[in-house]
Amino acid sequence: MYDYPKVCSDLLEDLPGRTKDVILRRFGLKESGQQETLESIGESYQITRERVRQIEKEGLKKLSKKVKKHGEVLYNFEETIDDFGGLKREDQLLYILGGRKDGNENYVLFLLSLSDFFDKNNEDNDFYSHWLTDKKSIDTAENIIQNSYDKLKSKKKPVPLEDLKSSPDYPTHKFISYLDISKTIKQGPQGLYGLSDWPEISPRGVKDMAYISLKKADKPLHFRKVAESIGKDINPQTVHNELIKDDRFVLVGRGIYALKEWGYEEGEVKDVIKRAIERNGKPLSKEEIIDEVLDKRMVKKNTIIQNLSNKKYFKRTPDGYYTTRSLKGSS
Repeated sequence: MYDYPKVCSDLLEDLPGRTKDVILRRFGLKESGQQETLESIGESYQITRERVRQIEKEGLKKLSKKVKKHGEVLYNFEETIDDFGGLKREDQLLYILGGRKDGNENYVLFLLSLSDFFDKNNEDNDFYSHWLTDKKSIDTAENIIQNSYDKLKSKKKPVPLEDLKSSPDYPTHKFISYLDISKTIKQGPQGLYGLSDWPEISPRGVKDMAYISLKKADKPLHFRKVAESIGKDINPQTVHNELIKDDRFVLVGRGIYALKEWGYEEGEVKDVIKRAIERNGKPLSKEEIIDEVLDKRMVKKNTIIQNLSNKKYFKRTPDGYYTTRSLKGSS
């Protein structure tokens, strides 16, 4: 672990006062740790933001020659980025190089910016800011991200990391480093990878957390159980209210909810029976109807039988089968 404040202080000591102050403030190397804008610095000196930019550029140019005497530090930076495949997302890299210690990140960023050993790609719509030691690594990263994106679109659900790797022998830490710069792919709360806008990957609020809980359980749950799985501080009634309003969830029993994507159907039992008969396009036996309904709802057999006896909606044929009043050929 290097004494970054001392290294940076040594580099800056011979700079003119104003130049030194501009750089300290731009990189957040003062006690506050706050990185300041060109505008705010310009206002304090009553000069234009462009003049501040020039002062910063001139100062960094002088320091870029002097920083070479701290080659051991730069070599450590280079080795670290190389170990991640020649590329690493900026916030993660600063955290690692800073010894996972708050306050060191600004010093590391300053030193990275001085050396011509490293290149930086700024954040855009698709990628987070990242640093490179090998420009070819970005091509590899983009290919891995695109292939992973295509696989996830095809699978339509989060998957373990190994399902995205086309080569099991490819170093996992490098593969993750490449995925980490992407804004479209992300690791979710359950450790699986998916598209960033999927609710199980980037849950927003109670509804998405409930969705994740049911997906993880892989079976219908009472809303109180869903609330427990989200966290101790979650009000069960709040969860219940959210489940009622969201059409991803289906009430399949007393307080019991399932995901609609599992094939469960909403509505009263008579509605489920009616849809089952109409879906088959012919009268069904009592046993067939019970099986169909139990596949869609969690109710007692007697409840199904009671609903079948409702002559307003269903008719029993001479051979003991059941049909709906609206089905063709049932009258």
